[in-house]
Amino acid sequence: MCDPRLCRPRLGAEDIAIWASETYRDARFKRDDFGLYEPVENETRVGPTTYAVRYVRAAQRRSAWAKRYDAVMALEYLERVIVGGWQLAEGHARARKEPGPEVLEAYYRAGFRVFDCADIYTGVESLIGSFIGAHGLGSNDIKVHTKTVPDISSLATLTPRDIETSILRSISRLGLERLDLVQFHWWDLGVRRYLDVLHTLSTLRDKGLIREIGLTNFSAGQLEEILAAGIPVASIQTQYSLLDRRPRAQLFETAKRHEVAVLAYGSVAGGLLSERYRGAERPREPHENRSLTKYLLILEEMGGWRALQDMLGGLATIADRRGTDVATIASALCLHDDAVKACIVGVKNTAHLASHLALRDEVTLSEEDRSELEAIRIRYPEIPGAVYALERDRTGPHGRIMKYGLNEGAP
Repeated sequence: MCDPRLCRPRLGAEDIAIWASETYRDARFKRDDFGLYEPVENETRVGPTTYAVRYVRAAQRRSAWAKRYDAVMALEYLERVIVGGWQLAEGHARARKEPGPEVLEAYYRAGFRVFDCADIYTGVESLIGSFIGAHGLGSNDIKVHTKTVPDISSLATLTPRDIETSILRSISRLGLERLDLVQFHWWDLGVRRYLDVLHTLSTLRDKGLIREIGLTNFSAGQLEEILAAGIPVASIQTQYSLLDRRPRAQLFETAKRHEVAVLAYGSVAGGLLSERYRGAERPREPHENRSLTKYLLILEEMGGWRALQDMLGGLATIADRRGTDVATIASALCLHDDAVKACIVGVKNTAHLASHLALRDEVTLSEEDRSELEAIRIRYPEIPGAVYALERDRTGPHGRIMKYGLNEGAP
């Protein structure tokens, strides 16, 4: 709900003086469900007509300024850390994980309220939905960000009904009345139908099935195109870490200019940016999970194992100084970019719960800390291309590891 002191037109000095008296305002106006004020029924003594009528008409029209403010406030519940569910997916890792319900329980009890999943994270939407149902949680108790990821084989033939069916399936799995945030991913930009799908999602938002629309793995240029088409984008999820800084080239500035929240994933690069790999040998195949495979490929684009060891040394120095661990410092660094509103931390057990609490509540970096890390990072090349460009090449190493059909036959 918008703060009523902010959700109002651009008023002049005299207007502001009138509205500064909350007793005056609250006696004669009531808030509607949009967070704006309307006149109380049968109330005619509303003060200076010019200002009152200007305000009421704006509220009734749901004018452009109000919609813009509502977009800015769309994810007002965000904290610094979102709990990511990819590692809880069936088939993600060879090693046995802690039972998913126990992991969710521990993070929820620790005060985490925003959870990230996707329709292609096999079993995770249903896992979160079971947790919500078992604890009787409502929309004010937990926020769930999911993704809709149409299979690559279906992109050319998708219909609005297909998209609505996908959204209703996620709603059913999660046991919610509507989805808090649907983050849209599109495998092949050569199939120029992603705007059609986004318009369908916008229609479903108007129908009340979706609260907000987000994007996943789109570049700055694509974000501009989507916004120009009139899609109300609340957020964009992108890979970002000390290793992979592609979003800094253009995406962050574009997102800030349009007031789109950036949600960063991969801040510890699948665990590579952690004490576990400091001084260790490069992992051999088969890798223990898909995340490690993905981020080892990223590492090779910017300097390889030697580069990683240099960065781990710098992170460890700061971690010792701050009384925390390497991974927490790596994620805290990402949160210092003002475009980044939250870090998505992947969880498969509760081993890092204390560190994630510290990241959420305590750990920040000084300018000196950041300068030390930058001095190490600039020794090595930046990853080439726009956000997710390497991964979109299905003939290259990054694209070949992707699974493009995880929704096929899904219940």
